Amino acid sequence: MAAASRVELVLLWHMHQPDYRDHQTGEFVLPWVYLHAAKDYSDMAHHLEAHPGVKAVVNFVPVLLEQLEDYARQFSEGSLRDPLLRLLVAPDLEHVDLAARSLVLDTCFKTNHRTMLEPFPHYKRLHEIHRHVKALGDGALAYLSGQYLSDLLVWFHLAWTGESVRRQQETVVRLMAKGESYDRADRLELCQLIGELVGGIIPRYRRLAERGQIELSTTPHCHPLAPLMLDFASAREALPSIDIPDKPYPGGRGRVARHIDSALTSHTQRFGTTPVGMWPAEGAVSEPLMEMLADRGVRWAASSEAVLANSLRKSDPGKPLPERCSYLYRPYRIKAGNGEITCFFRDERLSDLIGFEYSKWFGKDAALNFMQNLDEIRRRSPGGGAPPLVSVILDGENAWEYFPYNGYYFLSDLYAELETHAAIRTTTFADALPTHRAAALPKLVAGSWVHGTFSTWVGAPEKNHAWRLLEEAKRSFDLVMQSGRLAPEERDLAERQLGDCEGSDWFWWFGDYNPQRSVESFDRLYRANLSHLYRLLRLPAPAELAQPISRGRGEPESGGTMRRAG
Repeated sequence: MAAASRVELVLLWHMHQPDYRDHQTGEFVLPWVYLHAAKDYSDMAHHLEAHPGVKAVVNFVPVLLEQLEDYARQFSEGSLRDPLLRLLVAPDLEHVDLAARSLVLDTCFKTNHRTMLEPFPHYKRLHEIHRHVKALGDGALAYLSGQYLSDLLVWFHLAWTGESVRRQQETVVRLMAKGESYDRADRLELCQLIGELVGGIIPRYRRLAERGQIELSTTPHCHPLAPLMLDFASAREALPSIDIPDKPYPGGRGRVARHIDSALTSHTQRFGTTPVGMWPAEGAVSEPLMEMLADRGVRWAASSEAVLANSLRKSDPGKPLPERCSYLYRPYRIKAGNGEITCFFRDERLSDLIGFEYSKWFGKDAALNFMQNLDEIRRRSPGGGAPPLVSVILDGENAWEYFPYNGYYFLSDLYAELETHAAIRTTTFADALPTHRAAALPKLVAGSWVHGTFSTWVGAPEKNHAWRLLEEAKRSFDLVMQSGRLAPEERDLAERQLGDCEGSDWFWWFGDYNPQRSVESFDRLYRANLSHLYRLLRLPAPAELAQPISRGRGEPESGGTMRRAG
């Protein structure tokens, strides 16, 4: 049989950060939203703007969009609620208190040093000074001057600017050339630029969608692990031996519905159109979740290759899977209650090449290798009918920290190749729906984009303990809501706080295999979120919320922010 004449590619870039706000104080506890905006969201928009012939799907989680808008308001109003940004513009760094000094020193070396610190001699020198002084004892750090703190704050933020920003913004060019001895005017100018970058993110992507170049999709509002909230037993469909919490998540179906409905409303308000599809948090799917999405008019969802393989084996037990080209590169139709929904499954190998391997290659070589892989799929796929549809889905923000130049050359070369290749065409899931006939998938086995299971979020003692704490808080939430003792605005605040506590990120980080500093940060923030929920409910927080859930002592790949599919 003749090979397919062409191949179609869907690139889905997933943009997500959990809610880093302390809603009791309004302060941002961690700075990753504005830093990723200045670096990754800006660069990803630039590459699409520079290559109008490339189509893609960009998935924004509503809780990220909320925080981007919150930061944009802070910059426009001149009232910063992020302590690191306040220090960036502080008039006197010589006399800041110990807590502020510790924040700068603890935060401003949080980069991938190989690609974001070592290429800059002045930033590298600041790190060497810190290392030598710290070796004398923590007390010696008090002798680092205000000028040192000023230079460190500037270089940290310069390192967290996108490569496209460095090439287009005179402010960044001048500050990098200056190298040291930054004054407050320099810091104010840099802060103003960051504000402009953050404020421009949502409008830039909306313009790309309005001109038809990208499809914007969404995720349930606070990025919950929805299949587990619906039924913990879903974890045993792919991993029968996994340990799960003894009790179901109370009112899980109503909570998942709330996250889905809020996401659809949020997306429509921000982008002016109802999303056609939804990327479930962590690519985590189950049949009950698909039914809920279909009931709300969501036409497509997506997950990962291992989930499809498990589902095909379950649908036809005893029959070995054929070659990947025979089943992976097409959409599948899933019966969902009285309706149906189309599901796409990502190519795990190609997705992981971008996420974990190509950062070690020269950009041009990596781009050409990716294209060769696509062409090999074309050659191995039978001709006739719709062309093979390859789905490459991955984190659109964390990967680039590990690439030289923030992935600038890889993405520039890749997009240039995709624009001009005669047999490879980029498309979107929405555009593929009418042109690719979906095959029936009789059984969908619940799973995620990590190992095809839910073991990243449940099963380990720390993860199950975190779920138990959330379940107890949810039962208290239900009792207070039923009592009617909260005013409407108080009920809304408590409901929002509960949503933040239900995000998947907290459970992702619990476990000894993760790095200690990251585990400590997310553990502390999760327990603070639960404690604040109790305050909003006018209840005392359980004493055990004062105790860490997990310690962390591992050194996972990519710092633990991403995981390979298998």
